[in-house]
Amino acid sequence: MATYNTEISTGGGGWQPDAPLKLSIVNRNQVVPESGAPATGTTVTWSGDAGKGSVTFFDGGSNFQGTAQFPGEGPVGYRGTRTG
Repeated sequence: MATYNTEISTGGGGWQPDAPLKLSIVNRNQVVPESGAPATGTTVTWSGDAGKGSVTFFDGGSNFQGTAQFPGEGPVGYRGTRTG
C-alpha cells in the first residue's frame, strides 16, 4: 500500500490541498507492493459512486499526476506526492 498527499487544480486557482489517497491493488502480481509504490509509468483508472479519475505514476512511484472528478463537481487536475 502507498499513501499520497494530494492536490487538485481547477485550472485558474492554482493547486489546493485535498484528502490523502491510499492505494492498494493486488491481483496475481502486486501492482502496489505491500510496502512500496507503483512502478514508474503505471496508470490507475477508477470509477464509482465516489467519483472517477486516472493517474500515472512517476519517479519510482514517488508522485503521480492525472485527473479526477468527484460527485457534483467538474473534472480537476489531480496530483500527489508519496508520504508512506
